[in-house]
Amino acid sequence: MTTTPGARTRPVDTARVRAPGAVSSRTMSPRSVVLPPPPASAAWREGDHPGERRFADLGPLELEGGGRLPEVRLAYETWGELDASGSNAILVVHALTGDSHVHGEAGPGHLTPGWWNDLVGPGRAIDTDKYFVVAPNVLGGCQGSTGPASTAPDGKPWGSRFPHVTVRDQVAAEIALADHLGIEAWQLVIGASMGGHRVLEWAVLAPQRVRAIAPIATAAATSADQIAWAHPQLAAIRADAGFHGGDYYGLPDGEGPHRGLAIARQIAHTTYRSAHELAERFGRLPQHGEDPMDGGRFAVQSYLDHHGEKLVRRFDANSYVVLTESMLTHDLGRDRGGVEAALATITADALVVAVDSDRLFPVSESVRIAKGIPGAGLVHTIRSEHGHDGFLIEHEQLGPVVADFLAARVS
Repeated sequence: MTTTPGARTRPVDTARVRAPGAVSSRTMSPRSVVLPPPPASAAWREGDHPGERRFADLGPLELEGGGRLPEVRLAYETWGELDASGSNAILVVHALTGDSHVHGEAGPGHLTPGWWNDLVGPGRAIDTDKYFVVAPNVLGGCQGSTGPASTAPDGKPWGSRFPHVTVRDQVAAEIALADHLGIEAWQLVIGASMGGHRVLEWAVLAPQRVRAIAPIATAAATSADQIAWAHPQLAAIRADAGFHGGDYYGLPDGEGPHRGLAIARQIAHTTYRSAHELAERFGRLPQHGEDPMDGGRFAVQSYLDHHGEKLVRRFDANSYVVLTESMLTHDLGRDRGGVEAALATITADALVVAVDSDRLFPVSESVRIAKGIPGAGLVHTIRSEHGHDGFLIEHEQLGPVVADFLAARVS
């Protein structure tokens, strides 16, 4: 998810009749600016600059659906120091298109700055001067962890052969990472959206290893509405002629599935923001220099194009599919007697957070979580016009809530 604000643009003359020789707004469109073609995949690959990543080779992983990965590697980053008692470790788990770069600057190996810089760092709510913070790239991701772009045992990218992985598989890999790091129990496991799925799964799958959880803007099981929004995203990627069934890694720049991935991102990004925000920021303004009555775009269309273009230069289409499908099959209650029965087994202290304008994970999803976890208390609701992405933007509200929750647990 991205939070780059789009500027409000000045309307142009929308008259359809032009003087002889006048240039069409379509010709003048900023879309005519030629950018370098996007890579077939923007996945981090072996030999790329590692940036701040570290790597843990964790051995084979038997998958919930019956498949097997013969070797799993997780890329991760850390901040702070583990204390002598090993009791100050915090696990931060990212959302769909996030990665391990929670805190830090953009630079070699990291195309973007830390996505939660305002929440994690020295003196922040999750204070890296006090806590040892670990953030892995999720299993199935594309920023250094085992995923479709990774090399399979035969020396070729996994591509279309990469197996279906579930949230439970992803957490199983993260449990192995905790073992690798010598962490017996997390002081806190925190994450939003898809990350929130893993937060809840950690609390049920390994209760003895989780002292507290903070599931933010998430759900205990994927709803029909969330599945419906995801369906055209997956279809867009698979319909792209450059997808080749998932085997596109050897293609030249500009010939991969970037069109389908960009469309998927545009659909998703619409669900990440609120209708009120889009109306206030863009309304029916045309994009500067373009005429919607003559093939040009509205400003909100340009905004979505921008976010699609950004994603294809930092993500991988196969990982988008794999991770989206892991979200679709997310069901905390599967084979556990149902969602409420699973939530009732959680023994960790819980801070449940929602965003009031979130139309992807509405407040009712968080209410269900809070009601089901013994002693969770009321949902803390962030007030925001930004929709689901409020968990990234409203750090002035979220930070104190997280800081107070941590302080109450160590006081």
